[in-house]
Amino acid sequence: MNTLSGQVAIVTGGSRGIGRAICEELSGAGCRVAVVATSESGAQGCAEALIAAGGEASAHAADVRDAARANAVVAEVLARWGRLDILVNNAGITRDNLLMRMSDEDIDAVIDVDLKGVLYWCRAAIRPMLKARAGAMINVSSIVGLTGNAGQSNYSAAKAGVYGVTRSLAQELGGRGVRVNAVAPGYIATDMTSGLPEEVRSASLARIPLGRLGEPRDIARAVRFLASPDAAYITGATLVVDGGMSL
Repeated sequence: MNTLSGQVAIVTGGSRGIGRAICEELSGAGCRVAVVATSESGAQGCAEALIAAGGEASAHAADVRDAARANAVVAEVLARWGRLDILVNNAGITRDNLLMRMSDEDIDAVIDVDLKGVLYWCRAAIRPMLKARAGAMINVSSIVGLTGNAGQSNYSAAKAGVYGVTRSLAQELGGRGVRVNAVAPGYIATDMTSGLPEEVRSASLARIPLGRLGEPRDIARAVRFLASPDAAYITGATLVVDGGMSL
């Protein structure tokens, strides 16, 4: 069902994994999707696949740490389609280690991409959404931002920060019809998690009451819901999608 027909969405980290699934889900719901990825070929490949499936899409190469590029992509999207209805901040990285062994570079990289990137892209999207007096921002966080996780203090801190951004912006923008929510994925089967040792995967699976790893489409469906009219009275919320892992 095309519940988002005619709307325009920007999805960061959209070329693969959860981001690719979000692009496909939003496109299937009728969105015109601006695919943002670090790799130009990755963004273009996803956009072409969406177009081949009958959707409308554009490709934008960007490093989410570049605030000026965030502003430029928003301008490109407005010039092409004349509106911006949905922003999905999905781009993220991990640089895991015990904090006593973690380098300055690993701390900075994760904070810059996973937290500051969210701030930059939300800021870039605020003006057109306020002008339209409508819009939905969805920030992809993680359950480790709620629970913490040994060896991921940088990632946990960044993702916890995303909750703070989400709740603060919900208060700043709600009066003008702009909703801001977060999705907290649990253990999702992606390239990011595929390299984990088997014992870690098995231990994680044992903690999931639903008895399976999440799929990217599980997160994509949650994002579509939060972007849709069905979530019209939801803002400042975090939708946990983890199969019960954090219980």
